[in-house]
Amino acid sequence: MSDTVKIMSIITDSHDTKTFEFQWDDKVSPGQFIMVWKPGMEEIPMSLSKTSRIKSITVKNIGKDTQKLCELGLGDPIRIRGPYGKGFDMKKSKNMLIIGGGVGTAAVIPVVKETGADTIIGARSAKDIIMDEVAGKYAKNLWLATDDGTKGFRGNVVQLMKEKVRENKYDMVIACGPEIMQYHLYKACVELNIDCQLSLERYMKCGAGVCGCCMMDDMRVCKDGPVFTKEQISKMSDFGVSKRDECGRLVKLG
Repeated sequence: MSDTVKIMSIITDSHDTKTFEFQWDDKVSPGQFIMVWKPGMEEIPMSLSKTSRIKSITVKNIGKDTQKLCELGLGDPIRIRGPYGKGFDMKKSKNMLIIGGGVGTAAVIPVVKETGADTIIGARSAKDIIMDEVAGKYAKNLWLATDDGTKGFRGNVVQLMKEKVRENKYDMVIACGPEIMQYHLYKACVELNIDCQLSLERYMKCGAGVCGCCMMDDMRVCKDGPVFTKEQISKMSDFGVSKRDECGRLVKLG
């Protein structure tokens, strides 16, 4: 069952990323996602960057469907359904480190707000950093990392994470971002013997575990995830290696 909501606020996060706020009373846990549609586009999954009564999606303009969403104006309607999937379990940690990479940062911002935990946000350059002002209001400590060194730490979030772990006794890493980032983050957590929960992304059509488009080994990302534990990820041979395209074909990750 879907609902139609109207855009009530638009925030420009960066040169290619916007956050759209709307009122929707359904309860959503941090890490869950919704399916979003408007005329002229395919329905796509979007993590929620705000999970209170006023909710939001954060959209990076990377293709025709996300471009359609980025063209939304105040008062424009969108159709949503959900929420779907399993979110982050914040009760499993006493001292967590939250990590967001690129537009994946949006998915972990609700966790930052609820926990106030130390946070790392990373991107390619200063112009690509998003939601650092929001995170800075809630996180006990906020560190930024850019590949080119134009803002914060020069390097990637995994390098910075290893540095901060040596300074603090974290028992959990919660993260969302590009799969290559999360793959190396998982490897680092194994090496450092730290638990982790990672929000993964796959092509989705139904969002409810029926179509099988988002299969990762024998797990459905939409139903069994999108948040997976360290133990679950350890059994995934596709993670960081391959994914399925819109036709269900297995393709190598670039």
